[in-house]
Amino acid sequence: MGLRQFGRARLLLLGGVASVLVLAALYGPGRGSQPLVLFFSPWRIEKQLYKLDLSWPKFPELFTGQTFCVAVDHIHGLVYVGQRGDHVPKVLVFSEEGYLLQAWNTTLEMPHGIFALNTANDSSVWITDVGTGEYGHTIKQYSPSGKLLQVLGIPGVAGSGTNPVQFDQPAEIYVEHTGDIYVVDGDGGMNNRLLKLTEDLKTLWLRGENGSGTAQFRIPHSVTVDSFGRVWVADRGNQRIQAFDKTTGEWLGSWSDCFVEDGPYSVRLTADEKYMITAQLNIDRVLILAAPPVGSIGDCVVVDTIQLAARVRPHLLDISMKSGAVYVAEIGAQQVQKYVPLD
Repeated sequence: MGLRQFGRARLLLLGGVASVLVLAALYGPGRGSQPLVLFFSPWRIEKQLYKLDLSWPKFPELFTGQTFCVAVDHIHGLVYVGQRGDHVPKVLVFSEEGYLLQAWNTTLEMPHGIFALNTANDSSVWITDVGTGEYGHTIKQYSPSGKLLQVLGIPGVAGSGTNPVQFDQPAEIYVEHTGDIYVVDGDGGMNNRLLKLTEDLKTLWLRGENGSGTAQFRIPHSVTVDSFGRVWVADRGNQRIQAFDKTTGEWLGSWSDCFVEDGPYSVRLTADEKYMITAQLNIDRVLILAAPPVGSIGDCVVVDTIQLAARVRPHLLDISMKSGAVYVAEIGAQQVQKYVPLD
């Protein structure tokens, strides 16, 4: 079954829903007194929100490579897993019940991120390829059965161009039902940027360069869009999540207090947008954050954690918009695990 979850971290909640820790320094007679000191903490207690589904998948031994990414097509009940390795299928397709349905060994070199676009009438799978060989530096769109539909970027050629668009180890993609495309380009290559493209691959706007300042990135690793018109980027190397206006690309703010120990590797929102969920690879942890507020985004607040076994190394994750289940791709354990809501 591979490595499995062994416990969950818990923190104390002070004052109901307060997010500060209060420290009173008391001194004896003759030594004077110190004022009350307040320290901000992004952590607060809430009940456990998810539990591990030990029955998923039905046959874990079918994972034969390093599982880097996972995407859920909730309309058709499919879970796509991207894995790396020699002589292994690069994509496995499971049902949400855990049965293997298909396996592809196709024009992919090193899959990194995967996104399932699903509507009532159509669906497709988008995969970023960070390889440096003849198929790399690209994003590929496939049919649900694995037929290659189109390629974004120039296969085998790293670049920073926007007409035509080029990539250097693109990390992840998010595609809206309108056809607009958001790409975080820079899983260690020359680019550290967020692009918004039209359906016919024209660049609408571009933000970012290498650095730690406002709207700069150090390995932008994951991207998602909420219903309030905001684009959220897991800025892995800078240990923060940044937010942008999806229409203009304007920087809206960043979250950093939750990522002191390790940067965010993924960013996804639950269907009701009550929670944002991210993985922290180096400390084997999944964070459940409070929903981003409308308007000024403030800073992040952790409402629950899933502490995984050592060296599981959670990389990217996805959430079923139907069941609410969270699927976590784990590089170290070479598996995908499923966590289901307790509510």
